[in-house]
Amino acid sequence: MEKIKFMADSPADIPDEDLIRYKIDMPKVPITIDGEGCFERESFTIQEFYEIIEKSNEIPATSRVPTHDFLDCYRRAYDEGYNVIIAVTINALGSGTNASAHEAKRAFFEEIPGAQEKIKIHIVDSGTYSVGYGYPVIQAAKMAEDGKTSREILDYLEDWFAGVDIYLGCYTLKYAKRSGRITAAAAFVGDMLGLRPIILMRDGTTKIAERVRGDKQLAPGVYQHYLKTRVSRDAPVLVVHGVNKEPARELRALIERETGRSVPMYAIGASICINSGPEIVALICHSKKRR
Repeated sequence: MEKIKFMADSPADIPDEDLIRYKIDMPKVPITIDGEGCFERESFTIQEFYEIIEKSNEIPATSRVPTHDFLDCYRRAYDEGYNVIIAVTINALGSGTNASAHEAKRAFFEEIPGAQEKIKIHIVDSGTYSVGYGYPVIQAAKMAEDGKTSREILDYLEDWFAGVDIYLGCYTLKYAKRSGRITAAAAFVGDMLGLRPIILMRDGTTKIAERVRGDKQLAPGVYQHYLKTRVSRDAPVLVVHGVNKEPARELRALIERETGRSVPMYAIGASICINSGPEIVALICHSKKRR
């Protein structure tokens, strides 16, 4: 029988209770804050980071998860008797973490040659961010509990990542400006005019899907994009909040009123917050399969 270990790096924003419940390993992203090194989800809580980023003199910087952290996870899973590892990483186009996972895989089998007959390591590039890949890892762990095979689980993950969309609404452009995601001039003009961007994250890339005028139009604007691109009313949909939960609650209420079902809500973590800022509202849904 297969004994499957799941791994997802810390930008997956999987809640602690799910990490514990499904024994999901989470290698941590290193973050430098005003010259001091620390680790996401280890050195501070998500709520504490919202305050840290507001007070920091320079925008914090992330690094890829170190290769040895993945290697330690592989060793531990092997020692604990797992015969399948499924490691899902943040978008490889935006981070070197996926490369670290592959480097660790090579190092692991060089260190323990006989392990190749005893354990399989599957590394999945999610091509997305936050609970856009954290959520399906949780669902995959549930599938394993229900007796699904690793092949069935990998097929599910492939299908999810082939059609997942994130619509990210930012209430301020200052973090995007500081991180270099958009030009300083565009950030200045946007703020002066009261424009708020809705950013589409799709297939490993980001682009501005729309600009709405004023804070009050942001959550409804994100909702309209959801209505236009979702696969069906029954397809999974998630809402993500930052430091202020009210816009996310407003967005969730719109979706629940339209679909008649409960919508889970998650907090955005440090890695994404560094580029978007803590003042956001986001929606994650499944649209038409593209890859």
